[in-house]
Amino acid sequence: MSSLTPHPGATTVPTDGDTRYKAVQHKLKTLANAMDLAGDELETLLRGMRTNADRAETLATAIANAELDPTFVEMTNQVALALGGAGAEVQKLHETAREVSGLAHAAQRTHARLYEALDDIRSGRKERTPKPGFFAR
Repeated sequence: MSSLTPHPGATTVPTDGDTRYKAVQHKLKTLANAMDLAGDELETLLRGMRTNADRAETLATAIANAELDPTFVEMTNQVALALGGAGAEVQKLHETAREVSGLAHAAQRTHARLYEALDDIRSGRKERTPKPGFFAR
C-alpha cells in the first residue's frame, strides 16, 4: 500500500473541455503552481535522501571500525547505495517537474499574448459571438 497522501490545499483539474480563455488560463496556472509545489517537495525529499545515504555510509564505517559482523557492514552499505540510486532518480524527477513548470508558465504567457485581446473584445460585447471553430465549417 502506498504511503502517498494528497498535499493539503492541492487541487485536481478536471478535463472538462472548457476552452474559454479564462478557464484555460486558470488551468495552466493551476498546473504550473502544482508543478512548482511538486518541485519544491521533490527537492526536500532529495536533500533528505542524500542526508540519509551519508548517514548510512558513516554508520557502515562505524560498524566496520567496531569490528562487528561484516554482514551488517555490507547491509548498511547496500542501504547507502540504494538511497544514492533512489536519490539520482528523484533528481531526474525534480528536473522534469521544474521543466514542466517552466513550460506551463511559458504556455500561459503565450496563450495570454495570443488570446487576451480577443477575450477582452468578446467579453466587452453585449451581442453573442460565434463559438470558436464556427467559421471553420
